[in-house]
Amino acid sequence: MSDLQQQTLVEQATFGAGCFWGAEASFRTLPGVLGADGDGAGAFMATPFKRSALTVLATSLAAAGMLLSSGVHAEGKISIAQQFGIGYLILDVVRDQQLIEKHGKEQGLDIKVDWNSISGATAMNGALLAGALDVVSAGVPPMLTIWDRTKGKQNVKAIASLGSMPNYLLTNKPNVKSLKDFTEKDRIAVPAAGVGFQSRTLQIETAKQFGKDNFKRFDDISISLAHPDATAALIAGGSEINSHFSSPPFQYQELQNPNVHKVLSSYDVLGGQATFNVLYTTEKFHDENPKTYKAFYDALAEAEKIIKADKPAAAQTYIRVEQSKLALPLVEKIVADPEIDFTVVPQRTFIYAEKLQELGVLKNKAASWKDYFFEEAHGGAGS
Repeated sequence: MSDLQQQTLVEQATFGAGCFWGAEASFRTLPGVLGADGDGAGAFMATPFKRSALTVLATSLAAAGMLLSSGVHAEGKISIAQQFGIGYLILDVVRDQQLIEKHGKEQGLDIKVDWNSISGATAMNGALLAGALDVVSAGVPPMLTIWDRTKGKQNVKAIASLGSMPNYLLTNKPNVKSLKDFTEKDRIAVPAAGVGFQSRTLQIETAKQFGKDNFKRFDDISISLAHPDATAALIAGGSEINSHFSSPPFQYQELQNPNVHKVLSSYDVLGGQATFNVLYTTEKFHDENPKTYKAFYDALAEAEKIIKADKPAAAQTYIRVEQSKLALPLVEKIVADPEIDFTVVPQRTFIYAEKLQELGVLKNKAASWKDYFFEEAHGGAGS
């Protein structure tokens, strides 16, 4: 399966059951189920779940009301979810070299690591709050949204950055040179329209150019589409998708096409090098699993050093772990790009916190970036 064809192997299903059964709580304990929520009217949704979980779900319906919630696990276990792309290289190195297990053993702890691949912050956040995952990953704005909404409750905060890298707004329309050139007839593909990293970045720039009251100006012409599909559409041309707020490695593939050009970089919006993706978890997991958490954070820090010490080898790790069909020279080019910094130290994240609060997206005002990062990350020169 090529990078352009790669699809998220998750699905969702709706089942009927008496609301008094509390069946959704039982389904959250099943292998492969990443979240379940009831609607209060006798229906509940298991969403999303791995394809392999479908048989388990189907055969467990009759016994759903008898299952008991397993609760929080003890030290020595961690379930992690990442999305697709070179932005998750630090996690690829951690996984490839079993660094969590290594740092766990240094503390006398054998850690079992469960790796999951999920596309989209909405699915990530739902699974995290349902207790189906311990650690999830997404762009800075989605992380800030869940920090804002869980403040005083689950108290979700960021663990570390996964690196700084620009996201490009690309188009195959020759006459589109700036945001002012987009019309209601254009369509911009983004992973999560209105709420994801790309949309929030675009909203901040839109507010700057067109005023705060118009910060959602381009939401109406934005379409939610996974990066691989959007990349294929932009390169092929001829579809309603004529623009794509992309990310590495997809934007590199797109720019190889002479009909595609860059309109805007996220670095333009943020004033320089800035964090793209972050890892985050709940206060409960952080506080109740200190050894596991430390092993995970130390593993991330070591992975950063490994990447910077041998970037060609890191490129090979990405292809191997992600089973990518990208050419090695292209991946090496991306990893070596001076615009990209694979670091666990957050950079310019506070711009998002400040601007999104000003726009009313966030209710809580952060005093600094340390308000939404756990203390283990406070030692670096973050921002």
